[in-house]
Amino acid sequence: MMRGVRDSSALPALVDLALKNPTGFGYAIAFGELAVGLGTLLGLFARVAALGGALISLSLWLTVSWQVQPYYLGNDLAYLMSWLPLLLAGASMLSLDRLLAVRRRIR
Repeated sequence: MMRGVRDSSALPALVDLALKNPTGFGYAIAFGELAVGLGTLLGLFARVAALGGALISLSLWLTVSWQVQPYYLGNDLAYLMSWLPLLLAGASMLSLDRLLAVRRRIR
């Protein structure tokens, strides 16, 4: 699949990087997605998790989903836009980030 999208992607160098070490790249993406998911669910380092999620979505959009026509049918662009509110606003009241901030304020 990666060889098939290499010539039509916006960043063929990123696809080449993934093709040089597919196992390492697969582990990196898997670990990144797990870290982003857990950080988002727990509300721990929510902005960092949202930045990671946005970067993963951006890289997938610029490589794998780039050739999708019309562009709005590629789901990675929608996921990228969905990470932006959490990136800008941070976690809500019911998060570990908020709990840690309150505990720091009390001290």
